Amino acid sequence: MPDRLMLLDSASLYFRAFYGVPDTVRAPDGTPVNAVRGFLDIITKLVTLYQPTHLIACWDDDWRPQWRVDLIPSYKTHRVAEVVVGAPDVEVVPDPLEIQVPVIRESLAKVGIQVVGAPEHEADDVIGTLATTATLPVEIVTGDRDLFQLVDDARDVRVVYTARGMSNLEVVTDDVVLTKYGVRPRQYADFATLRGDSSDGLPGVAGIGEKSAATLLAAHGDLDGILRAAEAREGMTAGVAAKIGAALPYLAVAPRVVAVVRDLDLPAVDARLRPLDDGAKQDAAAFAERWALGAAMTRIVDALDAVPTA
Repeated sequence: MPDRLMLLDSASLYFRAFYGVPDTVRAPDGTPVNAVRGFLDIITKLVTLYQPTHLIACWDDDWRPQWRVDLIPSYKTHRVAEVVVGAPDVEVVPDPLEIQVPVIRESLAKVGIQVVGAPEHEADDVIGTLATTATLPVEIVTGDRDLFQLVDDARDVRVVYTARGMSNLEVVTDDVVLTKYGVRPRQYADFATLRGDSSDGLPGVAGIGEKSAATLLAAHGDLDGILRAAEAREGMTAGVAAKIGAALPYLAVAPRVVAVVRDLDLPAVDARLRPLDDGAKQDAAAFAERWALGAAMTRIVDALDAVPTA
């Protein structure tokens, strides 16, 4: 099998694990570990199914970067539990999940999976940079449609989309994006800017939905082309041109918010998956016993044993 890199949108996956595994799953001290177990099982399934040789768990070092908020103040506002001056805001996260996040990170370390984040940036930006600079084929695992902007058949970058559940994974390629939305992946960020996204607090252009956004991009290529056409009143109705004109302040800043960063200065990591040696297996087993991770740790260790060595 050729080498392949898998990039995990970690928070997307451990939230899914938290809600997918009963919270009655607990460690001996009563700490819930349902998200830990579920996250390990998700990785086991992905490794077994897609057989990546390299894997990185991409992390939200800052889930709501101030520079994005400065551009669009409503960005993720509804998900803020507490505003923190000089540090990342506190996100609304269920307490039983929040206390598991450090255990999730430690469990990844026990099985040799690298975690990569970047100050003042989201996991999406880490994924964008790694996918753009990778010399290997890439699979991005996420439930976030925003990352469809990274799909690129020519570079063998695709998204494994989890929104319909881990039993119904969808591999997103250029043609899938085009069929679903009527735009190319390279147009997806402009499409999302026009359409808006209530889950991220992005208002979009009033009166422009998915179909209208796709039609405009098909006619004018990109957002810059749409803005030129609206100014010249060419290739669109007066009503649509007026909607674009009314949204000019938003359209001046939103593309930078929506587009994932592709040029972060990230630390070099050895992302190759390897079977654990005997000492590491014993350490992982002791960790699993401490946290009552049961067969979840055994399954991921067995999956790593099956990974071809370099």
